[in-house]
Amino acid sequence: MTDTTGGPVEVSLPSDARALRKALGRFATGVTIVTAGLPGGTLLGVTMNSFSSVSINPPLVLFSVGKNLQSLEGLRKAEGFAIHVLDFEHHDLAVRFGRATQDKWSGISFTRGFGGAPLLEGALAQFECKPYSQYPGGDHEIFVVEVVRQTVRRDGEPLVFFRGGLRSLGPDHPATPEQHLAFYFY
Repeated sequence: MTDTTGGPVEVSLPSDARALRKALGRFATGVTIVTAGLPGGTLLGVTMNSFSSVSINPPLVLFSVGKNLQSLEGLRKAEGFAIHVLDFEHHDLAVRFGRATQDKWSGISFTRGFGGAPLLEGALAQFECKPYSQYPGGDHEIFVVEVVRQTVRRDGEPLVFFRGGLRSLGPDHPATPEQHLAFYFY
């Protein structure tokens, strides 16, 4: 099948998970790291592209977490979250927090924000949030959180997830093969 531009088109049913993921990968998203601190000192941090605004009044945003994520139980118990909108220069952090490793925080500089959430340096935007509500969402859990403080950096270029890889919006930072990720963002 071809579309009106003459290009090839793939048609499949949404029950084909691989094809659905490929189709969803055509929607460019920003890349964030969601962090939380738990009583006892445990630090959580997860790279996510499932972030969206919900409401201005009250100020609500959401992120969704795969039910198979090791950090899910901790995120459910968190008293505060920090959502970091990543700059293209944070490529390595996105990869680091996108993998299930025990030493994500080794050598990472941060301060504490609302509810003890770690605040990473240099994000394009940063949202400190408190829990608002959680909803089941198929194989994910949807967290709606209320923004209590936001910080915006004046310059920088966003890190974008598109077609299975980390990219930039500008011509100065085209995607390269090693930037394609072997893991799935939540």
